[in-house]
Amino acid sequence: MTTDSIKEIQAKTTALLATARGGGITVHEIDSLRDALRFHEYRYYIQNDPLISDFEYDTLYKSLEALETDNPDLIIADSPTQRVGKGLTKEFPTVPHLVPMLSLDNSYNADDLLAFDRKTREATGRETIDYCVEPKFDGASISLVYEDDRLIRGATRGDGVHGDDITPNIRQIRTIPLAAKFAAHGLHTAEIRGEVLINKTNFAAFNESLVEAGGQPLANPRNAAAGTLRIKDPVEVGRRKLEAFVYSLGYYTTLPGRTEDFTTHAETLAMLYELGFRSPAREMKVFSGIQAVIDYCLAFEEGRDDLPYEIDGMVIKVNEFALQETLGMTSHHPRWAIAYKFKARQATSKLLRIEYQVGRTGNIGPVAKIEPVPIGGVTVTSVSLFNEDIIRDKDIRIGDTVLVERAGDVIPYIVKPLTELRDGTEQPIVFPTCCPSCGDALYRAADEAAWRCPNASCPAQALERLFHFASKDAMDIRGLGEANIEKFYKIGLLSSIPDIYRLDFEAIGKLEGFGAKSLEKLRTAIDSSKTQPLHRLLFALGIRYVGETTAKTLAHAVHHLLDLQSFDEEALKGLEDIGPKVAGSVASFFANADNRALLKELEDLGLTLTNDHRKDTTGGDLQGLSFLFTGTLVRLKRSEAEQLVEDNGGTIVSGVSSKLSYLVVGEDAGSKLEKAKKITSVRIISEDEFLKMVGK
Repeated sequence: MTTDSIKEIQAKTTALLATARGGGITVHEIDSLRDALRFHEYRYYIQNDPLISDFEYDTLYKSLEALETDNPDLIIADSPTQRVGKGLTKEFPTVPHLVPMLSLDNSYNADDLLAFDRKTREATGRETIDYCVEPKFDGASISLVYEDDRLIRGATRGDGVHGDDITPNIRQIRTIPLAAKFAAHGLHTAEIRGEVLINKTNFAAFNESLVEAGGQPLANPRNAAAGTLRIKDPVEVGRRKLEAFVYSLGYYTTLPGRTEDFTTHAETLAMLYELGFRSPAREMKVFSGIQAVIDYCLAFEEGRDDLPYEIDGMVIKVNEFALQETLGMTSHHPRWAIAYKFKARQATSKLLRIEYQVGRTGNIGPVAKIEPVPIGGVTVTSVSLFNEDIIRDKDIRIGDTVLVERAGDVIPYIVKPLTELRDGTEQPIVFPTCCPSCGDALYRAADEAAWRCPNASCPAQALERLFHFASKDAMDIRGLGEANIEKFYKIGLLSSIPDIYRLDFEAIGKLEGFGAKSLEKLRTAIDSSKTQPLHRLLFALGIRYVGETTAKTLAHAVHHLLDLQSFDEEALKGLEDIGPKVAGSVASFFANADNRALLKELEDLGLTLTNDHRKDTTGGDLQGLSFLFTGTLVRLKRSEAEQLVEDNGGTIVSGVSSKLSYLVVGEDAGSKLEKAKKITSVRIISEDEFLKMVGK
């Protein structure tokens, strides 16, 4: 916008303010009023350079609100007043993206970028490639669809193919225009990709307000942004001051007889910025050749803490769309882009004390409580020490200054104590000999690192077992989350797993927060869980070493769950992918009379302990073949992919060995892929290749 244009709209604003104070703006000026408000939103939210005070903006906004209230037929979809949703949304429907929102391939050092550049040059036949480099914002990914210059939909990334329709919440984000002149660039439909963020200042202020109100502070800006997008009250969404950066034009169609007026990614970012979006156009740089890209990434990483937003790396994209088309994409990521991830974040803090937590299998987990320290956007106060051996091996002491790292910017752990800073007041950590919950003596098996509480009636274990039993991957009892389980446990309504199926709903209905609707939902969820497949029940029981895959193997081996009591350790080891530890644990569980009584009690309460409902997969296309999935799948959930294997007669194994037929590799595959490469009998395939095998 030119200086003269700015002066013109500022003069119009001054006149509108004078009219508003003098007697009221009329309907004849409503278009001018909307234009003025849009302009000042842009100055405030996009450029951070307001030209009027908050009070003056509010005066104009309230004038528009009053005009539209008196003349509802004049309300238009992209009016500034239409950002605030009316009432609560009931649900978020799922919508398809116009084209899949793929993930990015990751790099962690200059060598990775050099390899990316070499492959790109070889594939395109170019000696030098022009690259766009821009910040990788650490927020929640969104998709915005505009049609005829109007915002018609906003969605989350979801699974990359489908996302949640969160349009009412998207409209609260003032850095997202409700209308943009795409037609001026020849476009009819445009799907924009972006990231929703909370800047550091607003995040800190919001957390302070939560604490002052007696609530818990949010973990970090990224999670806060993602969680806010799924709040069902659009007004609350608006209160949290979300912002959005758009970083690509994912899909578009042109107007009849028109063509797009851009040929590079950099041009589209400039266009989006011109249209009123906040894009990384100013931070983005175009370089010829990879070395300049590497230098810029390293320099940007040095100054990341000075930015108002959390970023976790840089994104490098081939600038020319024609070359992007030549390079194409895999099912997981475009071949023309890569993310350069910044190093893991570290900080030092003081170890104050150790607390000991009891797991559902009785394992005692030491947790280091440290002086609060911000690391990568999160204030860290607790760090897992895993077990006694790690404490001793690293010689960690109470009072030590310790180096704490968030590996991959996520999981905090103690790298080492800074022994050179010790002053002699540090105290060795003495592991307890008795359970911190029930007081029973702890024991440690000869081949294990963990100390355990042997008391099956230990209150801490009982709660953890209940949490696990009702969890999503186990019996999936919606409405029976940890908070409700803890509440029912404390007042005596729930003390064991069978108690779930004889809950006193009349007593629950008298508790605060339980209306007729929520009570009925809980009752339905509990009843529905009775018919969960046998493998889910096996997993839900929390038998040591029995994960989801092993539970399926055991369930397939029997008609009735109690048939497993007739399997000795040798028979169990004869089942696919079951070793001595698992066999010993399962045999021990079913040899215990109390455990068998528990299962009989659950059956009497109506739970399914048989495999009568199982599909007959004999003769399926995958009969006799075993599969393992690693990394993140793009087109399927992991559970859906595993179900496809079983529906077609194949089996799922839990680890890479010579017994494995196929390793299906998704995004960010790790050690399983490296191990599989060393076993010649294991075939390594992509998600797309797997889908072809099952006829999808």
